[in-house]
Amino acid sequence: MANQSPLDVYLGNDWTRHKADFWRAMADHVSQADAGQVVLVMVGLPARGKSLISGKVKRYLQWTSVKAEIFNVGKYRREGTPHPDAKFFDAGNPEGEKARRAAAEAAVADMLKWLKDPANKVAILDATNSTKSRRKWIYEKLEEARMAHCFVESKCDDEELIMANILDVKTTSPDYVGQNPEEAARDFRDRIKMYEKVYQTIDESEKHLTYVKVTNIGHQVVINRIQDYLQSRLVYFLTNLHIKPRSIWLSRHGESEYNLEGKIGGDANLSSRGFQYAKMLPELLRRSGLPKDAPLTVWTSTLKRTNQTAEGIVEEFGWEKLQWKALDELDSGTCDGMTYAEIADQYPEDFKARDDDKYNYRYRGGESYRDVVIRLEPIIMELERSENVLIITHQAIVRCIFAYFMQVDQAKSPWMEVPLHTLMKLTPRAYGVEVEKFKANISAVSTWRPKGSTAKHHEAGEADTVVGEVVANGHGNGKEEEQKNGTN
Repeated sequence: MANQSPLDVYLGNDWTRHKADFWRAMADHVSQADAGQVVLVMVGLPARGKSLISGKVKRYLQWTSVKAEIFNVGKYRREGTPHPDAKFFDAGNPEGEKARRAAAEAAVADMLKWLKDPANKVAILDATNSTKSRRKWIYEKLEEARMAHCFVESKCDDEELIMANILDVKTTSPDYVGQNPEEAARDFRDRIKMYEKVYQTIDESEKHLTYVKVTNIGHQVVINRIQDYLQSRLVYFLTNLHIKPRSIWLSRHGESEYNLEGKIGGDANLSSRGFQYAKMLPELLRRSGLPKDAPLTVWTSTLKRTNQTAEGIVEEFGWEKLQWKALDELDSGTCDGMTYAEIADQYPEDFKARDDDKYNYRYRGGESYRDVVIRLEPIIMELERSENVLIITHQAIVRCIFAYFMQVDQAKSPWMEVPLHTLMKLTPRAYGVEVEKFKANISAVSTWRPKGSTAKHHEAGEADTVVGEVVANGHGNGKEEEQKNGTN
């Protein structure tokens, strides 16, 4: 029998009976507790994952309805010096030092202005902040503004990881757009040397600071003076992060018997075409560029259709498979097993209310997308801790996980078209997430229904350009491999 997640094993049957009430209570608790504001101040040498961590924190917070923004000092500096060479960052270069100080002052000023709106909760100051004098200046500015803070230092002496980060930055950093990759790599290494000359790690002389010091991707974590709920929540997230290169593969289950009948929910078996997709999935994975001998774990929900889809993968590759009840499809309550037409006929007011605000609408006795996001938080934590993972799950769950990685607006995420028999590969980079899609040559019904449409599924291709917008928001390159495959 497939393994279950520790959370699911612990909660057992009570989880099934009470999960909607539990996640609603959690959502209410989180919204009440996130009352304060805090500034995260990144610290560390270049190629230590600061921008990657900043991006992860922002999208995590926004995904959980906490307003966050990144203030990247490099972005301000590029307004005056778009493509500096390494000598610009030499501490002995007075012009370079003056420009970098001006950029830091502009970023901090804009950040404090943004925080004047109490609805804005977490500001992230993304820069090296590599000297005690720079950190002292920032601390004094935040104290003057009566703003809570948390310095986040990312340290790394793992040469293999540093080189991987250099290779990533040279191809994604705005500083090196249009430049020869090898020349960019050399210049970036020289830039690191300039910072190493003056770098000062956070130590006992700065014990008045609230800080988290993460060494070698969480191998060692030092925490100092964490005081409130929001800081604690951020620290918990930060201690679950790593910056190793990896990918996440996302797929819905193969077409199910309920899909053929237009029904939602349930625990149906795969259709004959769904079983064909399960059989083809190992080939799609290979086609996606699966690294040779790469460790990979398969995650499914507890429902039959996802486990049936995973059977061929597990049998062929011998990978570990974990079942998560948190990956089960959105609970449609009293509407479980009904078609959209039946829901519109029996519950017309509910059908309209869901169209008006799909993210917050909660099925009678079931869940909303907001509830699903809250119950998926442990999944996101595990994903951030993990390396390569293949997730086989359901339409609403894929939407929520994809929205997390691609920073999709909450109102748009429930309307994204997620076709059957399609494998997505998400690869986090320093400055965004790369998205690739691989479609199987196997026909399937479309289970997508656009906003404001009649109570029926629509053929694929009738969607707005939501998927294209998602790629743009996530700064992905939008690479896509397509084959002709009927209605998909």
